[in-house]
Amino acid sequence: MDAAPSAAEKVADTRGGMRIAVVTETYPPEINGVAMTIGHMVEGLLRRGHQIHLVRPRQHGADSARLAPRYKELLVRSLPLPGYDGLRMGFSTRRTLSQLWQQRDRPEVVHVVTEGPLGRSALSAATRLHIPTSSDFHTNFDAYSVHYGFGLLKPVIGAYLKRFHNRADCTFVPTRELRVRLESEGYQHLLVVSRGVDTRLYNPARRSDQLRASWGVPGDGLVVIHVGRLAPEKNLPLVLTAFEQIRRHSASSRLVLVGDGPLRASLQQRHPSHVFAGTRRGEELAAHYASGDLFLFPSSTETFGNVTIEAMASGLAVVAYDYAAGREHVEHGKTGLLAPFGDAPTFVRIATELAVDRALIAKLRHNARVAAERIGWDEVVDCFDSALHGLVLRRMRDKH
Repeated sequence: MDAAPSAAEKVADTRGGMRIAVVTETYPPEINGVAMTIGHMVEGLLRRGHQIHLVRPRQHGADSARLAPRYKELLVRSLPLPGYDGLRMGFSTRRTLSQLWQQRDRPEVVHVVTEGPLGRSALSAATRLHIPTSSDFHTNFDAYSVHYGFGLLKPVIGAYLKRFHNRADCTFVPTRELRVRLESEGYQHLLVVSRGVDTRLYNPARRSDQLRASWGVPGDGLVVIHVGRLAPEKNLPLVLTAFEQIRRHSASSRLVLVGDGPLRASLQQRHPSHVFAGTRRGEELAAHYASGDLFLFPSSTETFGNVTIEAMASGLAVVAYDYAAGREHVEHGKTGLLAPFGDAPTFVRIATELAVDRALIAKLRHNARVAAERIGWDEVVDCFDSALHGLVLRRMRDKH
């Protein structure tokens, strides 16, 4: 007679129904790549039958904890995050989480999304209670420090990030390239879980002649678009430089900048002829993407860059640096154009050459959409789900 299955084997046979605590300092409706990504992950886990307990900062005075089937939230006190309007940093809550997780709300796995005091306290509480943990490497905060006037702290911030993530049982990174770099810096237990794109939302069919007309673009005019936070780390001067070169060859071209941030007021004052569309969400954002032609993304501080694949899904000809999402998903000359990382002159040159080659633009736009249709969220969430399940299974096996 076969032996009765162990507890670990029972877990292995039951993929749904895990109790998962997700701890994050940003979450929808906040607009940024981290919030968008973890929002998709949580929705996907709920669809797969898991129970989610989300811990996040209170976003504003009227914010209240949300409750839905198999989903509940704990809101914690917070402070504004310096340099990031609208985002807040959660206070340390180790005692609260320890008490909560010792009782009936004990999760089977704790996933920590952000590296602030809230995330650090969650890692400490889970470790003390012997609950398996995972973390996300979403943001190059050490690289950001150079753009916000405290570059001397870059080694200190880098060392903190490494200590933080190495305390977790595993850390998820979005690209193979980033895994190699972090491993060379001493990060441990890294797993690649990429990003997906909602191709129903981001779709060339949302192109709007009315919107293009509101930008002052003639029927055959070229719209050069950038989507993202208007902030120092996004390398916006290179967008402006590239567009000035493009406009010398195509006087009817318009530059549309979608997003908000600390640089918006000064940029708008210096460049009143450009379109500053501000923050857009949902179908409105998708229409702005699809109504462009050429997408410029010269940021050199990304861990991934979700906007790259959103632009591809929207049928835009993408020009980016050869790293992060660009390296992962753009095939140079077929689905977009890539400049060597940090090579600003080449970035400007290929963007300018592309702008005057309408046949190549049409080819890249078509191929980008076809490629993006293969980057769905279902596969990404399946990978994430499997990895969390593996952590739970490994911990149960260790106990036995």
